[in-house]
Amino acid sequence: MERRGYRLDLAWRGERFLGWQVQPQGPTVQSVLEGALTKIFGGEPIRARASGRTDSGVHAAHQVVGIDALAPRAPEALLRGLNALLPDDIAVLRVTEAPVGFDPRHWARRKHYRYRLLRRAARCPFRAGQTWHLHGPLDLDAMQQAAASFAGRHDWSAFRAAGCSAAHALRTVESVAVQAVEDEVFIDVFGNGFLRHQVRIMAGTLVEVGQGSRPVASIPALLAQGDRTAAGRTAPAAGLWLMAVELGERPHGDGAVDDE
Repeated sequence: MERRGYRLDLAWRGERFLGWQVQPQGPTVQSVLEGALTKIFGGEPIRARASGRTDSGVHAAHQVVGIDALAPRAPEALLRGLNALLPDDIAVLRVTEAPVGFDPRHWARRKHYRYRLLRRAARCPFRAGQTWHLHGPLDLDAMQQAAASFAGRHDWSAFRAAGCSAAHALRTVESVAVQAVEDEVFIDVFGNGFLRHQVRIMAGTLVEVGQGSRPVASIPALLAQGDRTAAGRTAPAAGLWLMAVELGERPHGDGAVDDE
């Protein structure tokens, strides 16, 4: 029997998961998904391959996953079956056929992360665990000016968490936008790959700029120095969302790592 490949497009709320990757300490999105897949495929162990890892508490509006299986399943039946088995905080958005061995990590061309800041005096019980609640004003103009300095190919050592497994810290960030949307501030980051906690450290640094404790013009020096202790705090995982993953027409050997 020939193996078949499938592409799964997923979304999840990350509050109760220890990130994407299987860990012995508790539930992860990968472990829950693989458990549901094994049931659907009659006990066959299924390994799910994502376009990148996400950290504990991080959410995904769109993640791409590849799987292989021996037992054939129609994509529509697989979609229905998974959504019937998965918990309410994980949803399969779409299932399509894919080449056997399809690994989204090697097909990913562009990723969009959003960091959400809740900017109001009172906390919001409906957005707890999904935003970083900040008290006091933020200078959005200053944050926008500072964010512009992030664009380009840089050594991101100052924005890299300890324990990051990437071979090097060179990454290309296409753009970073800061905008107010009602009582929230969105920090939207676009790039081809990210280091562990990179976007969260960028967000924490921009918040310091917005609060007036860090100069707007300090970002280029941070990038040049590569000193993690000089950059801002790592923003809480709750506010980080993987918004979109764009794939190319064929796999590539870029080796970019996404280890948020």
